[in-house]
Amino acid sequence: MPDQIRRIDYFYLTLSDNPGEGARVLAALQAAGVNLLGISAFPHGARKSQLDLIPEDSGALRKAARSAGFKLSGKKTGFLIQGEDRQGAVADAANRLAEANINIISAQVFCAGSGRYGGMLWVGASDLRRAAKALGSTPWQTPKLVSKPGDYPSPFDEK
Repeated sequence: MPDQIRRIDYFYLTLSDNPGEGARVLAALQAAGVNLLGISAFPHGARKSQLDLIPEDSGALRKAARSAGFKLSGKKTGFLIQGEDRQGAVADAANRLAEANINIISAQVFCAGSGRYGGMLWVGASDLRRAAKALGSTPWQTPKLVSKPGDYPSPFDEK
């Protein structure tokens, strides 16, 4: 299993599919001090894009979006998975959900470098509680350190 799985909130915006639209939104959120755990963007209909925003603090995102005039979707829920990069890391989570007869609707997972990986996955709203149980997650659990700073030095660290 991954080292850490926690339930997360996410929201989305529908934007015109033009250069700079996503950058405009992200710059406004940055200026408002909103920390994002992740984003996902993809085409959504004719000349539109969907921008998923996974905030560290949902209230801060809602406030910043309101101030900037952005129309956020209602709150959605998914899971953030993080851990030591290893063969089969994501397969472990997928297998637990399959054994519980839960379908993964969407997943984005990447090697994060320095021996770590991270990603997000979504299941149907009716499966959230069962998925949290199958994955060993509790709702909105506080992240816990699984390593000490320096355990995974960056190639950019000074020597």
